[in-house]
Amino acid sequence: MNKQTYLGLGSNMGDKQQNLAHAIELIAQTEQINVTRQSSIYITAPWGKTDQDAFLNQVIEIETELMPLALLHVLQKIEIKLGRLRNEKWGPRIIDVDILLYGEEIIGLQELTIPHPYLYARLFVLIPLQEIAPQLIFPDGSGIGEVLARTAQLEDASQSIRKKENP
Repeated sequence: MNKQTYLGLGSNMGDKQQNLAHAIELIAQTEQINVTRQSSIYITAPWGKTDQDAFLNQVIEIETELMPLALLHVLQKIEIKLGRLRNEKWGPRIIDVDILLYGEEIIGLQELTIPHPYLYARLFVLIPLQEIAPQLIFPDGSGIGEVLARTAQLEDASQSIRKKENP
């Protein structure tokens, strides 16, 4: 059975926009994954470790037959194929692909936590997530609009994220 799943993508090294596009292309080429929606691309201030270049971030919706850990492993292989190195937590990266939500499931494993542990604190995923899924209800019963409003109150959104204008 297909699971509606949301992935967050980010890049702040090299050709950031091309890195996102290439990651989505590789995800779409994967058996048992169908990319169904893509958000706009957002320019985002770094989160966690702030002394680095700005990120480009995007959220995509997929349908997948893969189980959560199998999906995680596929996404990690894509990151490696694109040159991702895990040198420091929240450090610069060519590509980062996170599983934000996997259906309505709540998963707490050492290797994988769903919903993503920082989902409710990151405008750079909440804003594009609302763009492609404005009626989304999280596993805890809260709506995307409610979560986004609460998070935006804690952070000055105008300083941390803006939609990328296409050239």
